[in-house]
Amino acid sequence: MQEKNVGRRKIVSVIGNRSIEKDGLRYKIAFELGKALVDNGYRVQTGGLLGVMEAVMAGAHASEHYQEGDTIALVPSFDTETANEYADIVIPTGLDVMRNALVANAYAVVGIGGGAGTLCEYSFAWTFDRLLIAFENTGGWSAKLANTRMDDDVRYPDVPDDRVYGVSEVQDAIKILNENIDKYTTRHKGI
Repeated sequence: MQEKNVGRRKIVSVIGNRSIEKDGLRYKIAFELGKALVDNGYRVQTGGLLGVMEAVMAGAHASEHYQEGDTIALVPSFDTETANEYADIVIPTGLDVMRNALVANAYAVVGIGGGAGTLCEYSFAWTFDRLLIAFENTGGWSAKLANTRMDDDVRYPDVPDDRVYGVSEVQDAIKILNENIDKYTTRHKGI
């Protein structure tokens, strides 16, 4: 499986609730997603704190293909100790909620549930022309945005179905990533 991304491995940001139940659906999906991302040759980036961010990084560590450096935490403070225990690379941004723009500027962004901070990250990712995937079965903004367009701008004329791709299963998210990540190559140049 890991042969998909040869050379520089692409970074996928995972966004969502910072408070979730360890035996709940959001934790299960985030953990499985983290493992599947690393299994498919991607690196995992988050805001570095708890909840979905910790679960996806724990899953990344559980992959048999895991290597040191596969999990990147962009924490909102200057305190590296706020990062969860599964963060390999901790970048203390000191930007508070403005760090959401950095989290959203990966090759792709995948959302699980989420509140206002997640909505902010979705908006930045859409504006930055990133590939967006939302778990429609996890509630929050991910469920609300799944299979929608965030505005009327045509981001990619050659991608007629450009939208926030809605999924319910981890394997569907990976399939969309693998099939579409190379179509979403435009880099934001300002508004």
